[in-house]
Amino acid sequence: MQTSSRAPFTLGNSNIPPGSRAVVDIPFGKLYTHTELNIGAHVIHGRKEGPVLLVTAALHGDEINGVEICRRLLKLPRLNQLKGTLIVVPIVNTYGFVQQSRYLPDRRDLNRSFPGSEKGSLGSRMAFQFTDKILQNCSHAIDLHTGAIHRSNLPQVRASAKDKVALRMAEVFNAPIIIKAASREGTMRGTANSLGIPILLFEAGEALRFDEQSINVGVRGILNVMTDLGMLRAGRRRPNTKSLFSKKSSWVRAEHDGIARYYVGLGQTVKTGDVLAHIYSPYSDFEVAVHASFDGIVIGRNNLPLVNEGEALFHVAEVSSLEEAEKTVDAINDEVDNAMPPVLGEEYGVV
Repeated sequence: MQTSSRAPFTLGNSNIPPGSRAVVDIPFGKLYTHTELNIGAHVIHGRKEGPVLLVTAALHGDEINGVEICRRLLKLPRLNQLKGTLIVVPIVNTYGFVQQSRYLPDRRDLNRSFPGSEKGSLGSRMAFQFTDKILQNCSHAIDLHTGAIHRSNLPQVRASAKDKVALRMAEVFNAPIIIKAASREGTMRGTANSLGIPILLFEAGEALRFDEQSINVGVRGILNVMTDLGMLRAGRRRPNTKSLFSKKSSWVRAEHDGIARYYVGLGQTVKTGDVLAHIYSPYSDFEVAVHASFDGIVIGRNNLPLVNEGEALFHVAEVSSLEEAEKTVDAINDEVDNAMPPVLGEEYGVV
């Protein structure tokens, strides 16, 4: 067995020797029943020096695509040759995950509770412990999300336009589209930015559903980032198509209550004035069209046909060229599809 002079990696009360891996349970509080809330973190500590990358999922408990991405990532044989340290937290919001809910038991959003405090609400205390025990130990981070309940997202990454390292991570991740967006107050991404930790947000799929294409893009993207950071050797296949950039996106909302018929799906390009849907009444002949307000590509969509006035229906991102957008989405999807089948069982851990 190879020896290393590298120091062990400390997380919580555990010391992980170089060239080994461990699952560390960190207590994050108790419910009123005295039931403990723990967060389990997988730690792989390489024999050689390198970055400390954090990968998190299920910060919103019903966003489960990332949990499967983490599972497949952790099964990869390539991680045996890891340089640096990889921390994977497949389920941050354990209570929400068990309850199939976005929220904590007090209905607070954990991803609006950062950086938290020692004496605040349950969410605030959990956010504080996560920041103190895990986030501050990392040099880079990738946070995995999906759309909310009844909403699907095209695979996309978000990074701060002011952080060159995060933008580089976004480029090499190679999702179909990159949104240059400032972080929201109270989010883990905002706290990471304030700590000087480059962080990438990956959005893909729908809450409480596995989406195979989104999972494949996520696993491949994390590997691309780890390779670019020098944590892994380059694989046999490298991305040929560059992601699209968008500086602005907005939601097209329902102007009336009713039942919607949707005509446009994720990844489709739309032009100003295009009819995206019709909303009609089940009790009369009333019907109204929903139009695109600008040229762009659909990166998010409401899947529930029962809508109220003001409800978000289509998330559209502005792009420099609609023709380029169509080609990019198709090309990246083809690359992901072609890359996965030969290595499904061996490398990506699909069962």
